[in-house]
Amino acid sequence: MSKLLNKELQDQIREFLNMMKDKVTFVYFKSDKNCDTCEQTKMLLEEIADLSEKISFIEKDLNKDTEEAKKYGITLAPSFVILDNEGKYKGVKFNGIPAGHEINSFLSAVIDMSGVEFGFDKDLVERIKKIKKPVNIKVFVTLSCPHCPGAVSNAHRLAMLNDNIESEMIEAQTFQELSVKYKVSGVPKIIINEKHELVGNQPIEEYLNKLERL
Repeated sequence: MSKLLNKELQDQIREFLNMMKDKVTFVYFKSDKNCDTCEQTKMLLEEIADLSEKISFIEKDLNKDTEEAKKYGITLAPSFVILDNEGKYKGVKFNGIPAGHEINSFLSAVIDMSGVEFGFDKDLVERIKKIKKPVNIKVFVTLSCPHCPGAVSNAHRLAMLNDNIESEMIEAQTFQELSVKYKVSGVPKIIINEKHELVGNQPIEEYLNKLERL
């Protein structure tokens, strides 16, 4: 089977991944039931993992590895999480293939999880770490949306800096039932704790304004 990434893209991504500080792990969940993009998602993750010695790839089955799925709150397929150098889950999850524009949020999450500094100022980091309530952030995207990766990256960085926060990208077309449930008519659409909404690629401060009022 031909690769998803041509040689030019492989070279560009390999160079980008040279910025990685520590190792990360992809834990990918597939399903044999109604999962049109599972094979493509697996291919993409494996191809990215092959471009750096600092990336490991683990494959799981959503319907068989139920304890593992529960550990990471995985209920959809294809889905995957990115673990840090110590194998710790820091709330960074992708539901659906992160292709198209979304490869940017995927690669950024890899770099961020490896320990490269975000460049946030001290006051902002302190605000993020003061969030004490459990937070779930869903960011609905489409692969053709140029503004979506920024929204996903902001949400994932919040999760990496605070263990109370979990963030997940949801590819709206793959998971249409969820898109209907959350009334997604435009992307990026951000759902915080099931009821608070933001639309568009909002700055990190707008996320915090919502989180601080929970």
